[in-house]
Amino acid sequence: MHVTLRTTVAQAPAQVMAGFTRALFVALAPPFPRLRVVRFDGCRTGDKVEIELDTLVKRLPWTSLITDHGTLPDGTCFFVDEGQALPPPLRFWRHRHLLEPGPKGTCVIVDALEYCTASPLLDALLYPAMWAQFAWRKPIYRRWFGKA
Repeated sequence: MHVTLRTTVAQAPAQVMAGFTRALFVALAPPFPRLRVVRFDGCRTGDKVEIELDTLVKRLPWTSLITDHGTLPDGTCFFVDEGQALPPPLRFWRHRHLLEPGPKGTCVIVDALEYCTASPLLDALLYPAMWAQFAWRKPIYRRWFGKA
């Protein structure tokens, strides 16, 4: 299943890329499930991010590996995290972060998610929750990087 959200912010892609820090990662966490950062190496190829999701019933570990990062010829900065150890019911996770140049020095932050479970029906049922988890980020991005 694919989910894509776009948010325009006032800073340029390279500035936004530099702002993808542990502090921003923590700020982007939705209210539920609660998230605890266990490890945050950064956003470069080979870096790991380990979190624990607290569902109030059980704590679920999640480990992602940054599998690629860089800058494209058009000035788009990017990094990709892929799930290595995922909480159920997820079986696959890839999150492409694209920081595209916008007009007048702005940036369009693109959160492009791809995920799947064992069931296409469950994938579809999870879509609204996935969309909401990332729509939550839009005002936070604008607070951190300025409203365009």
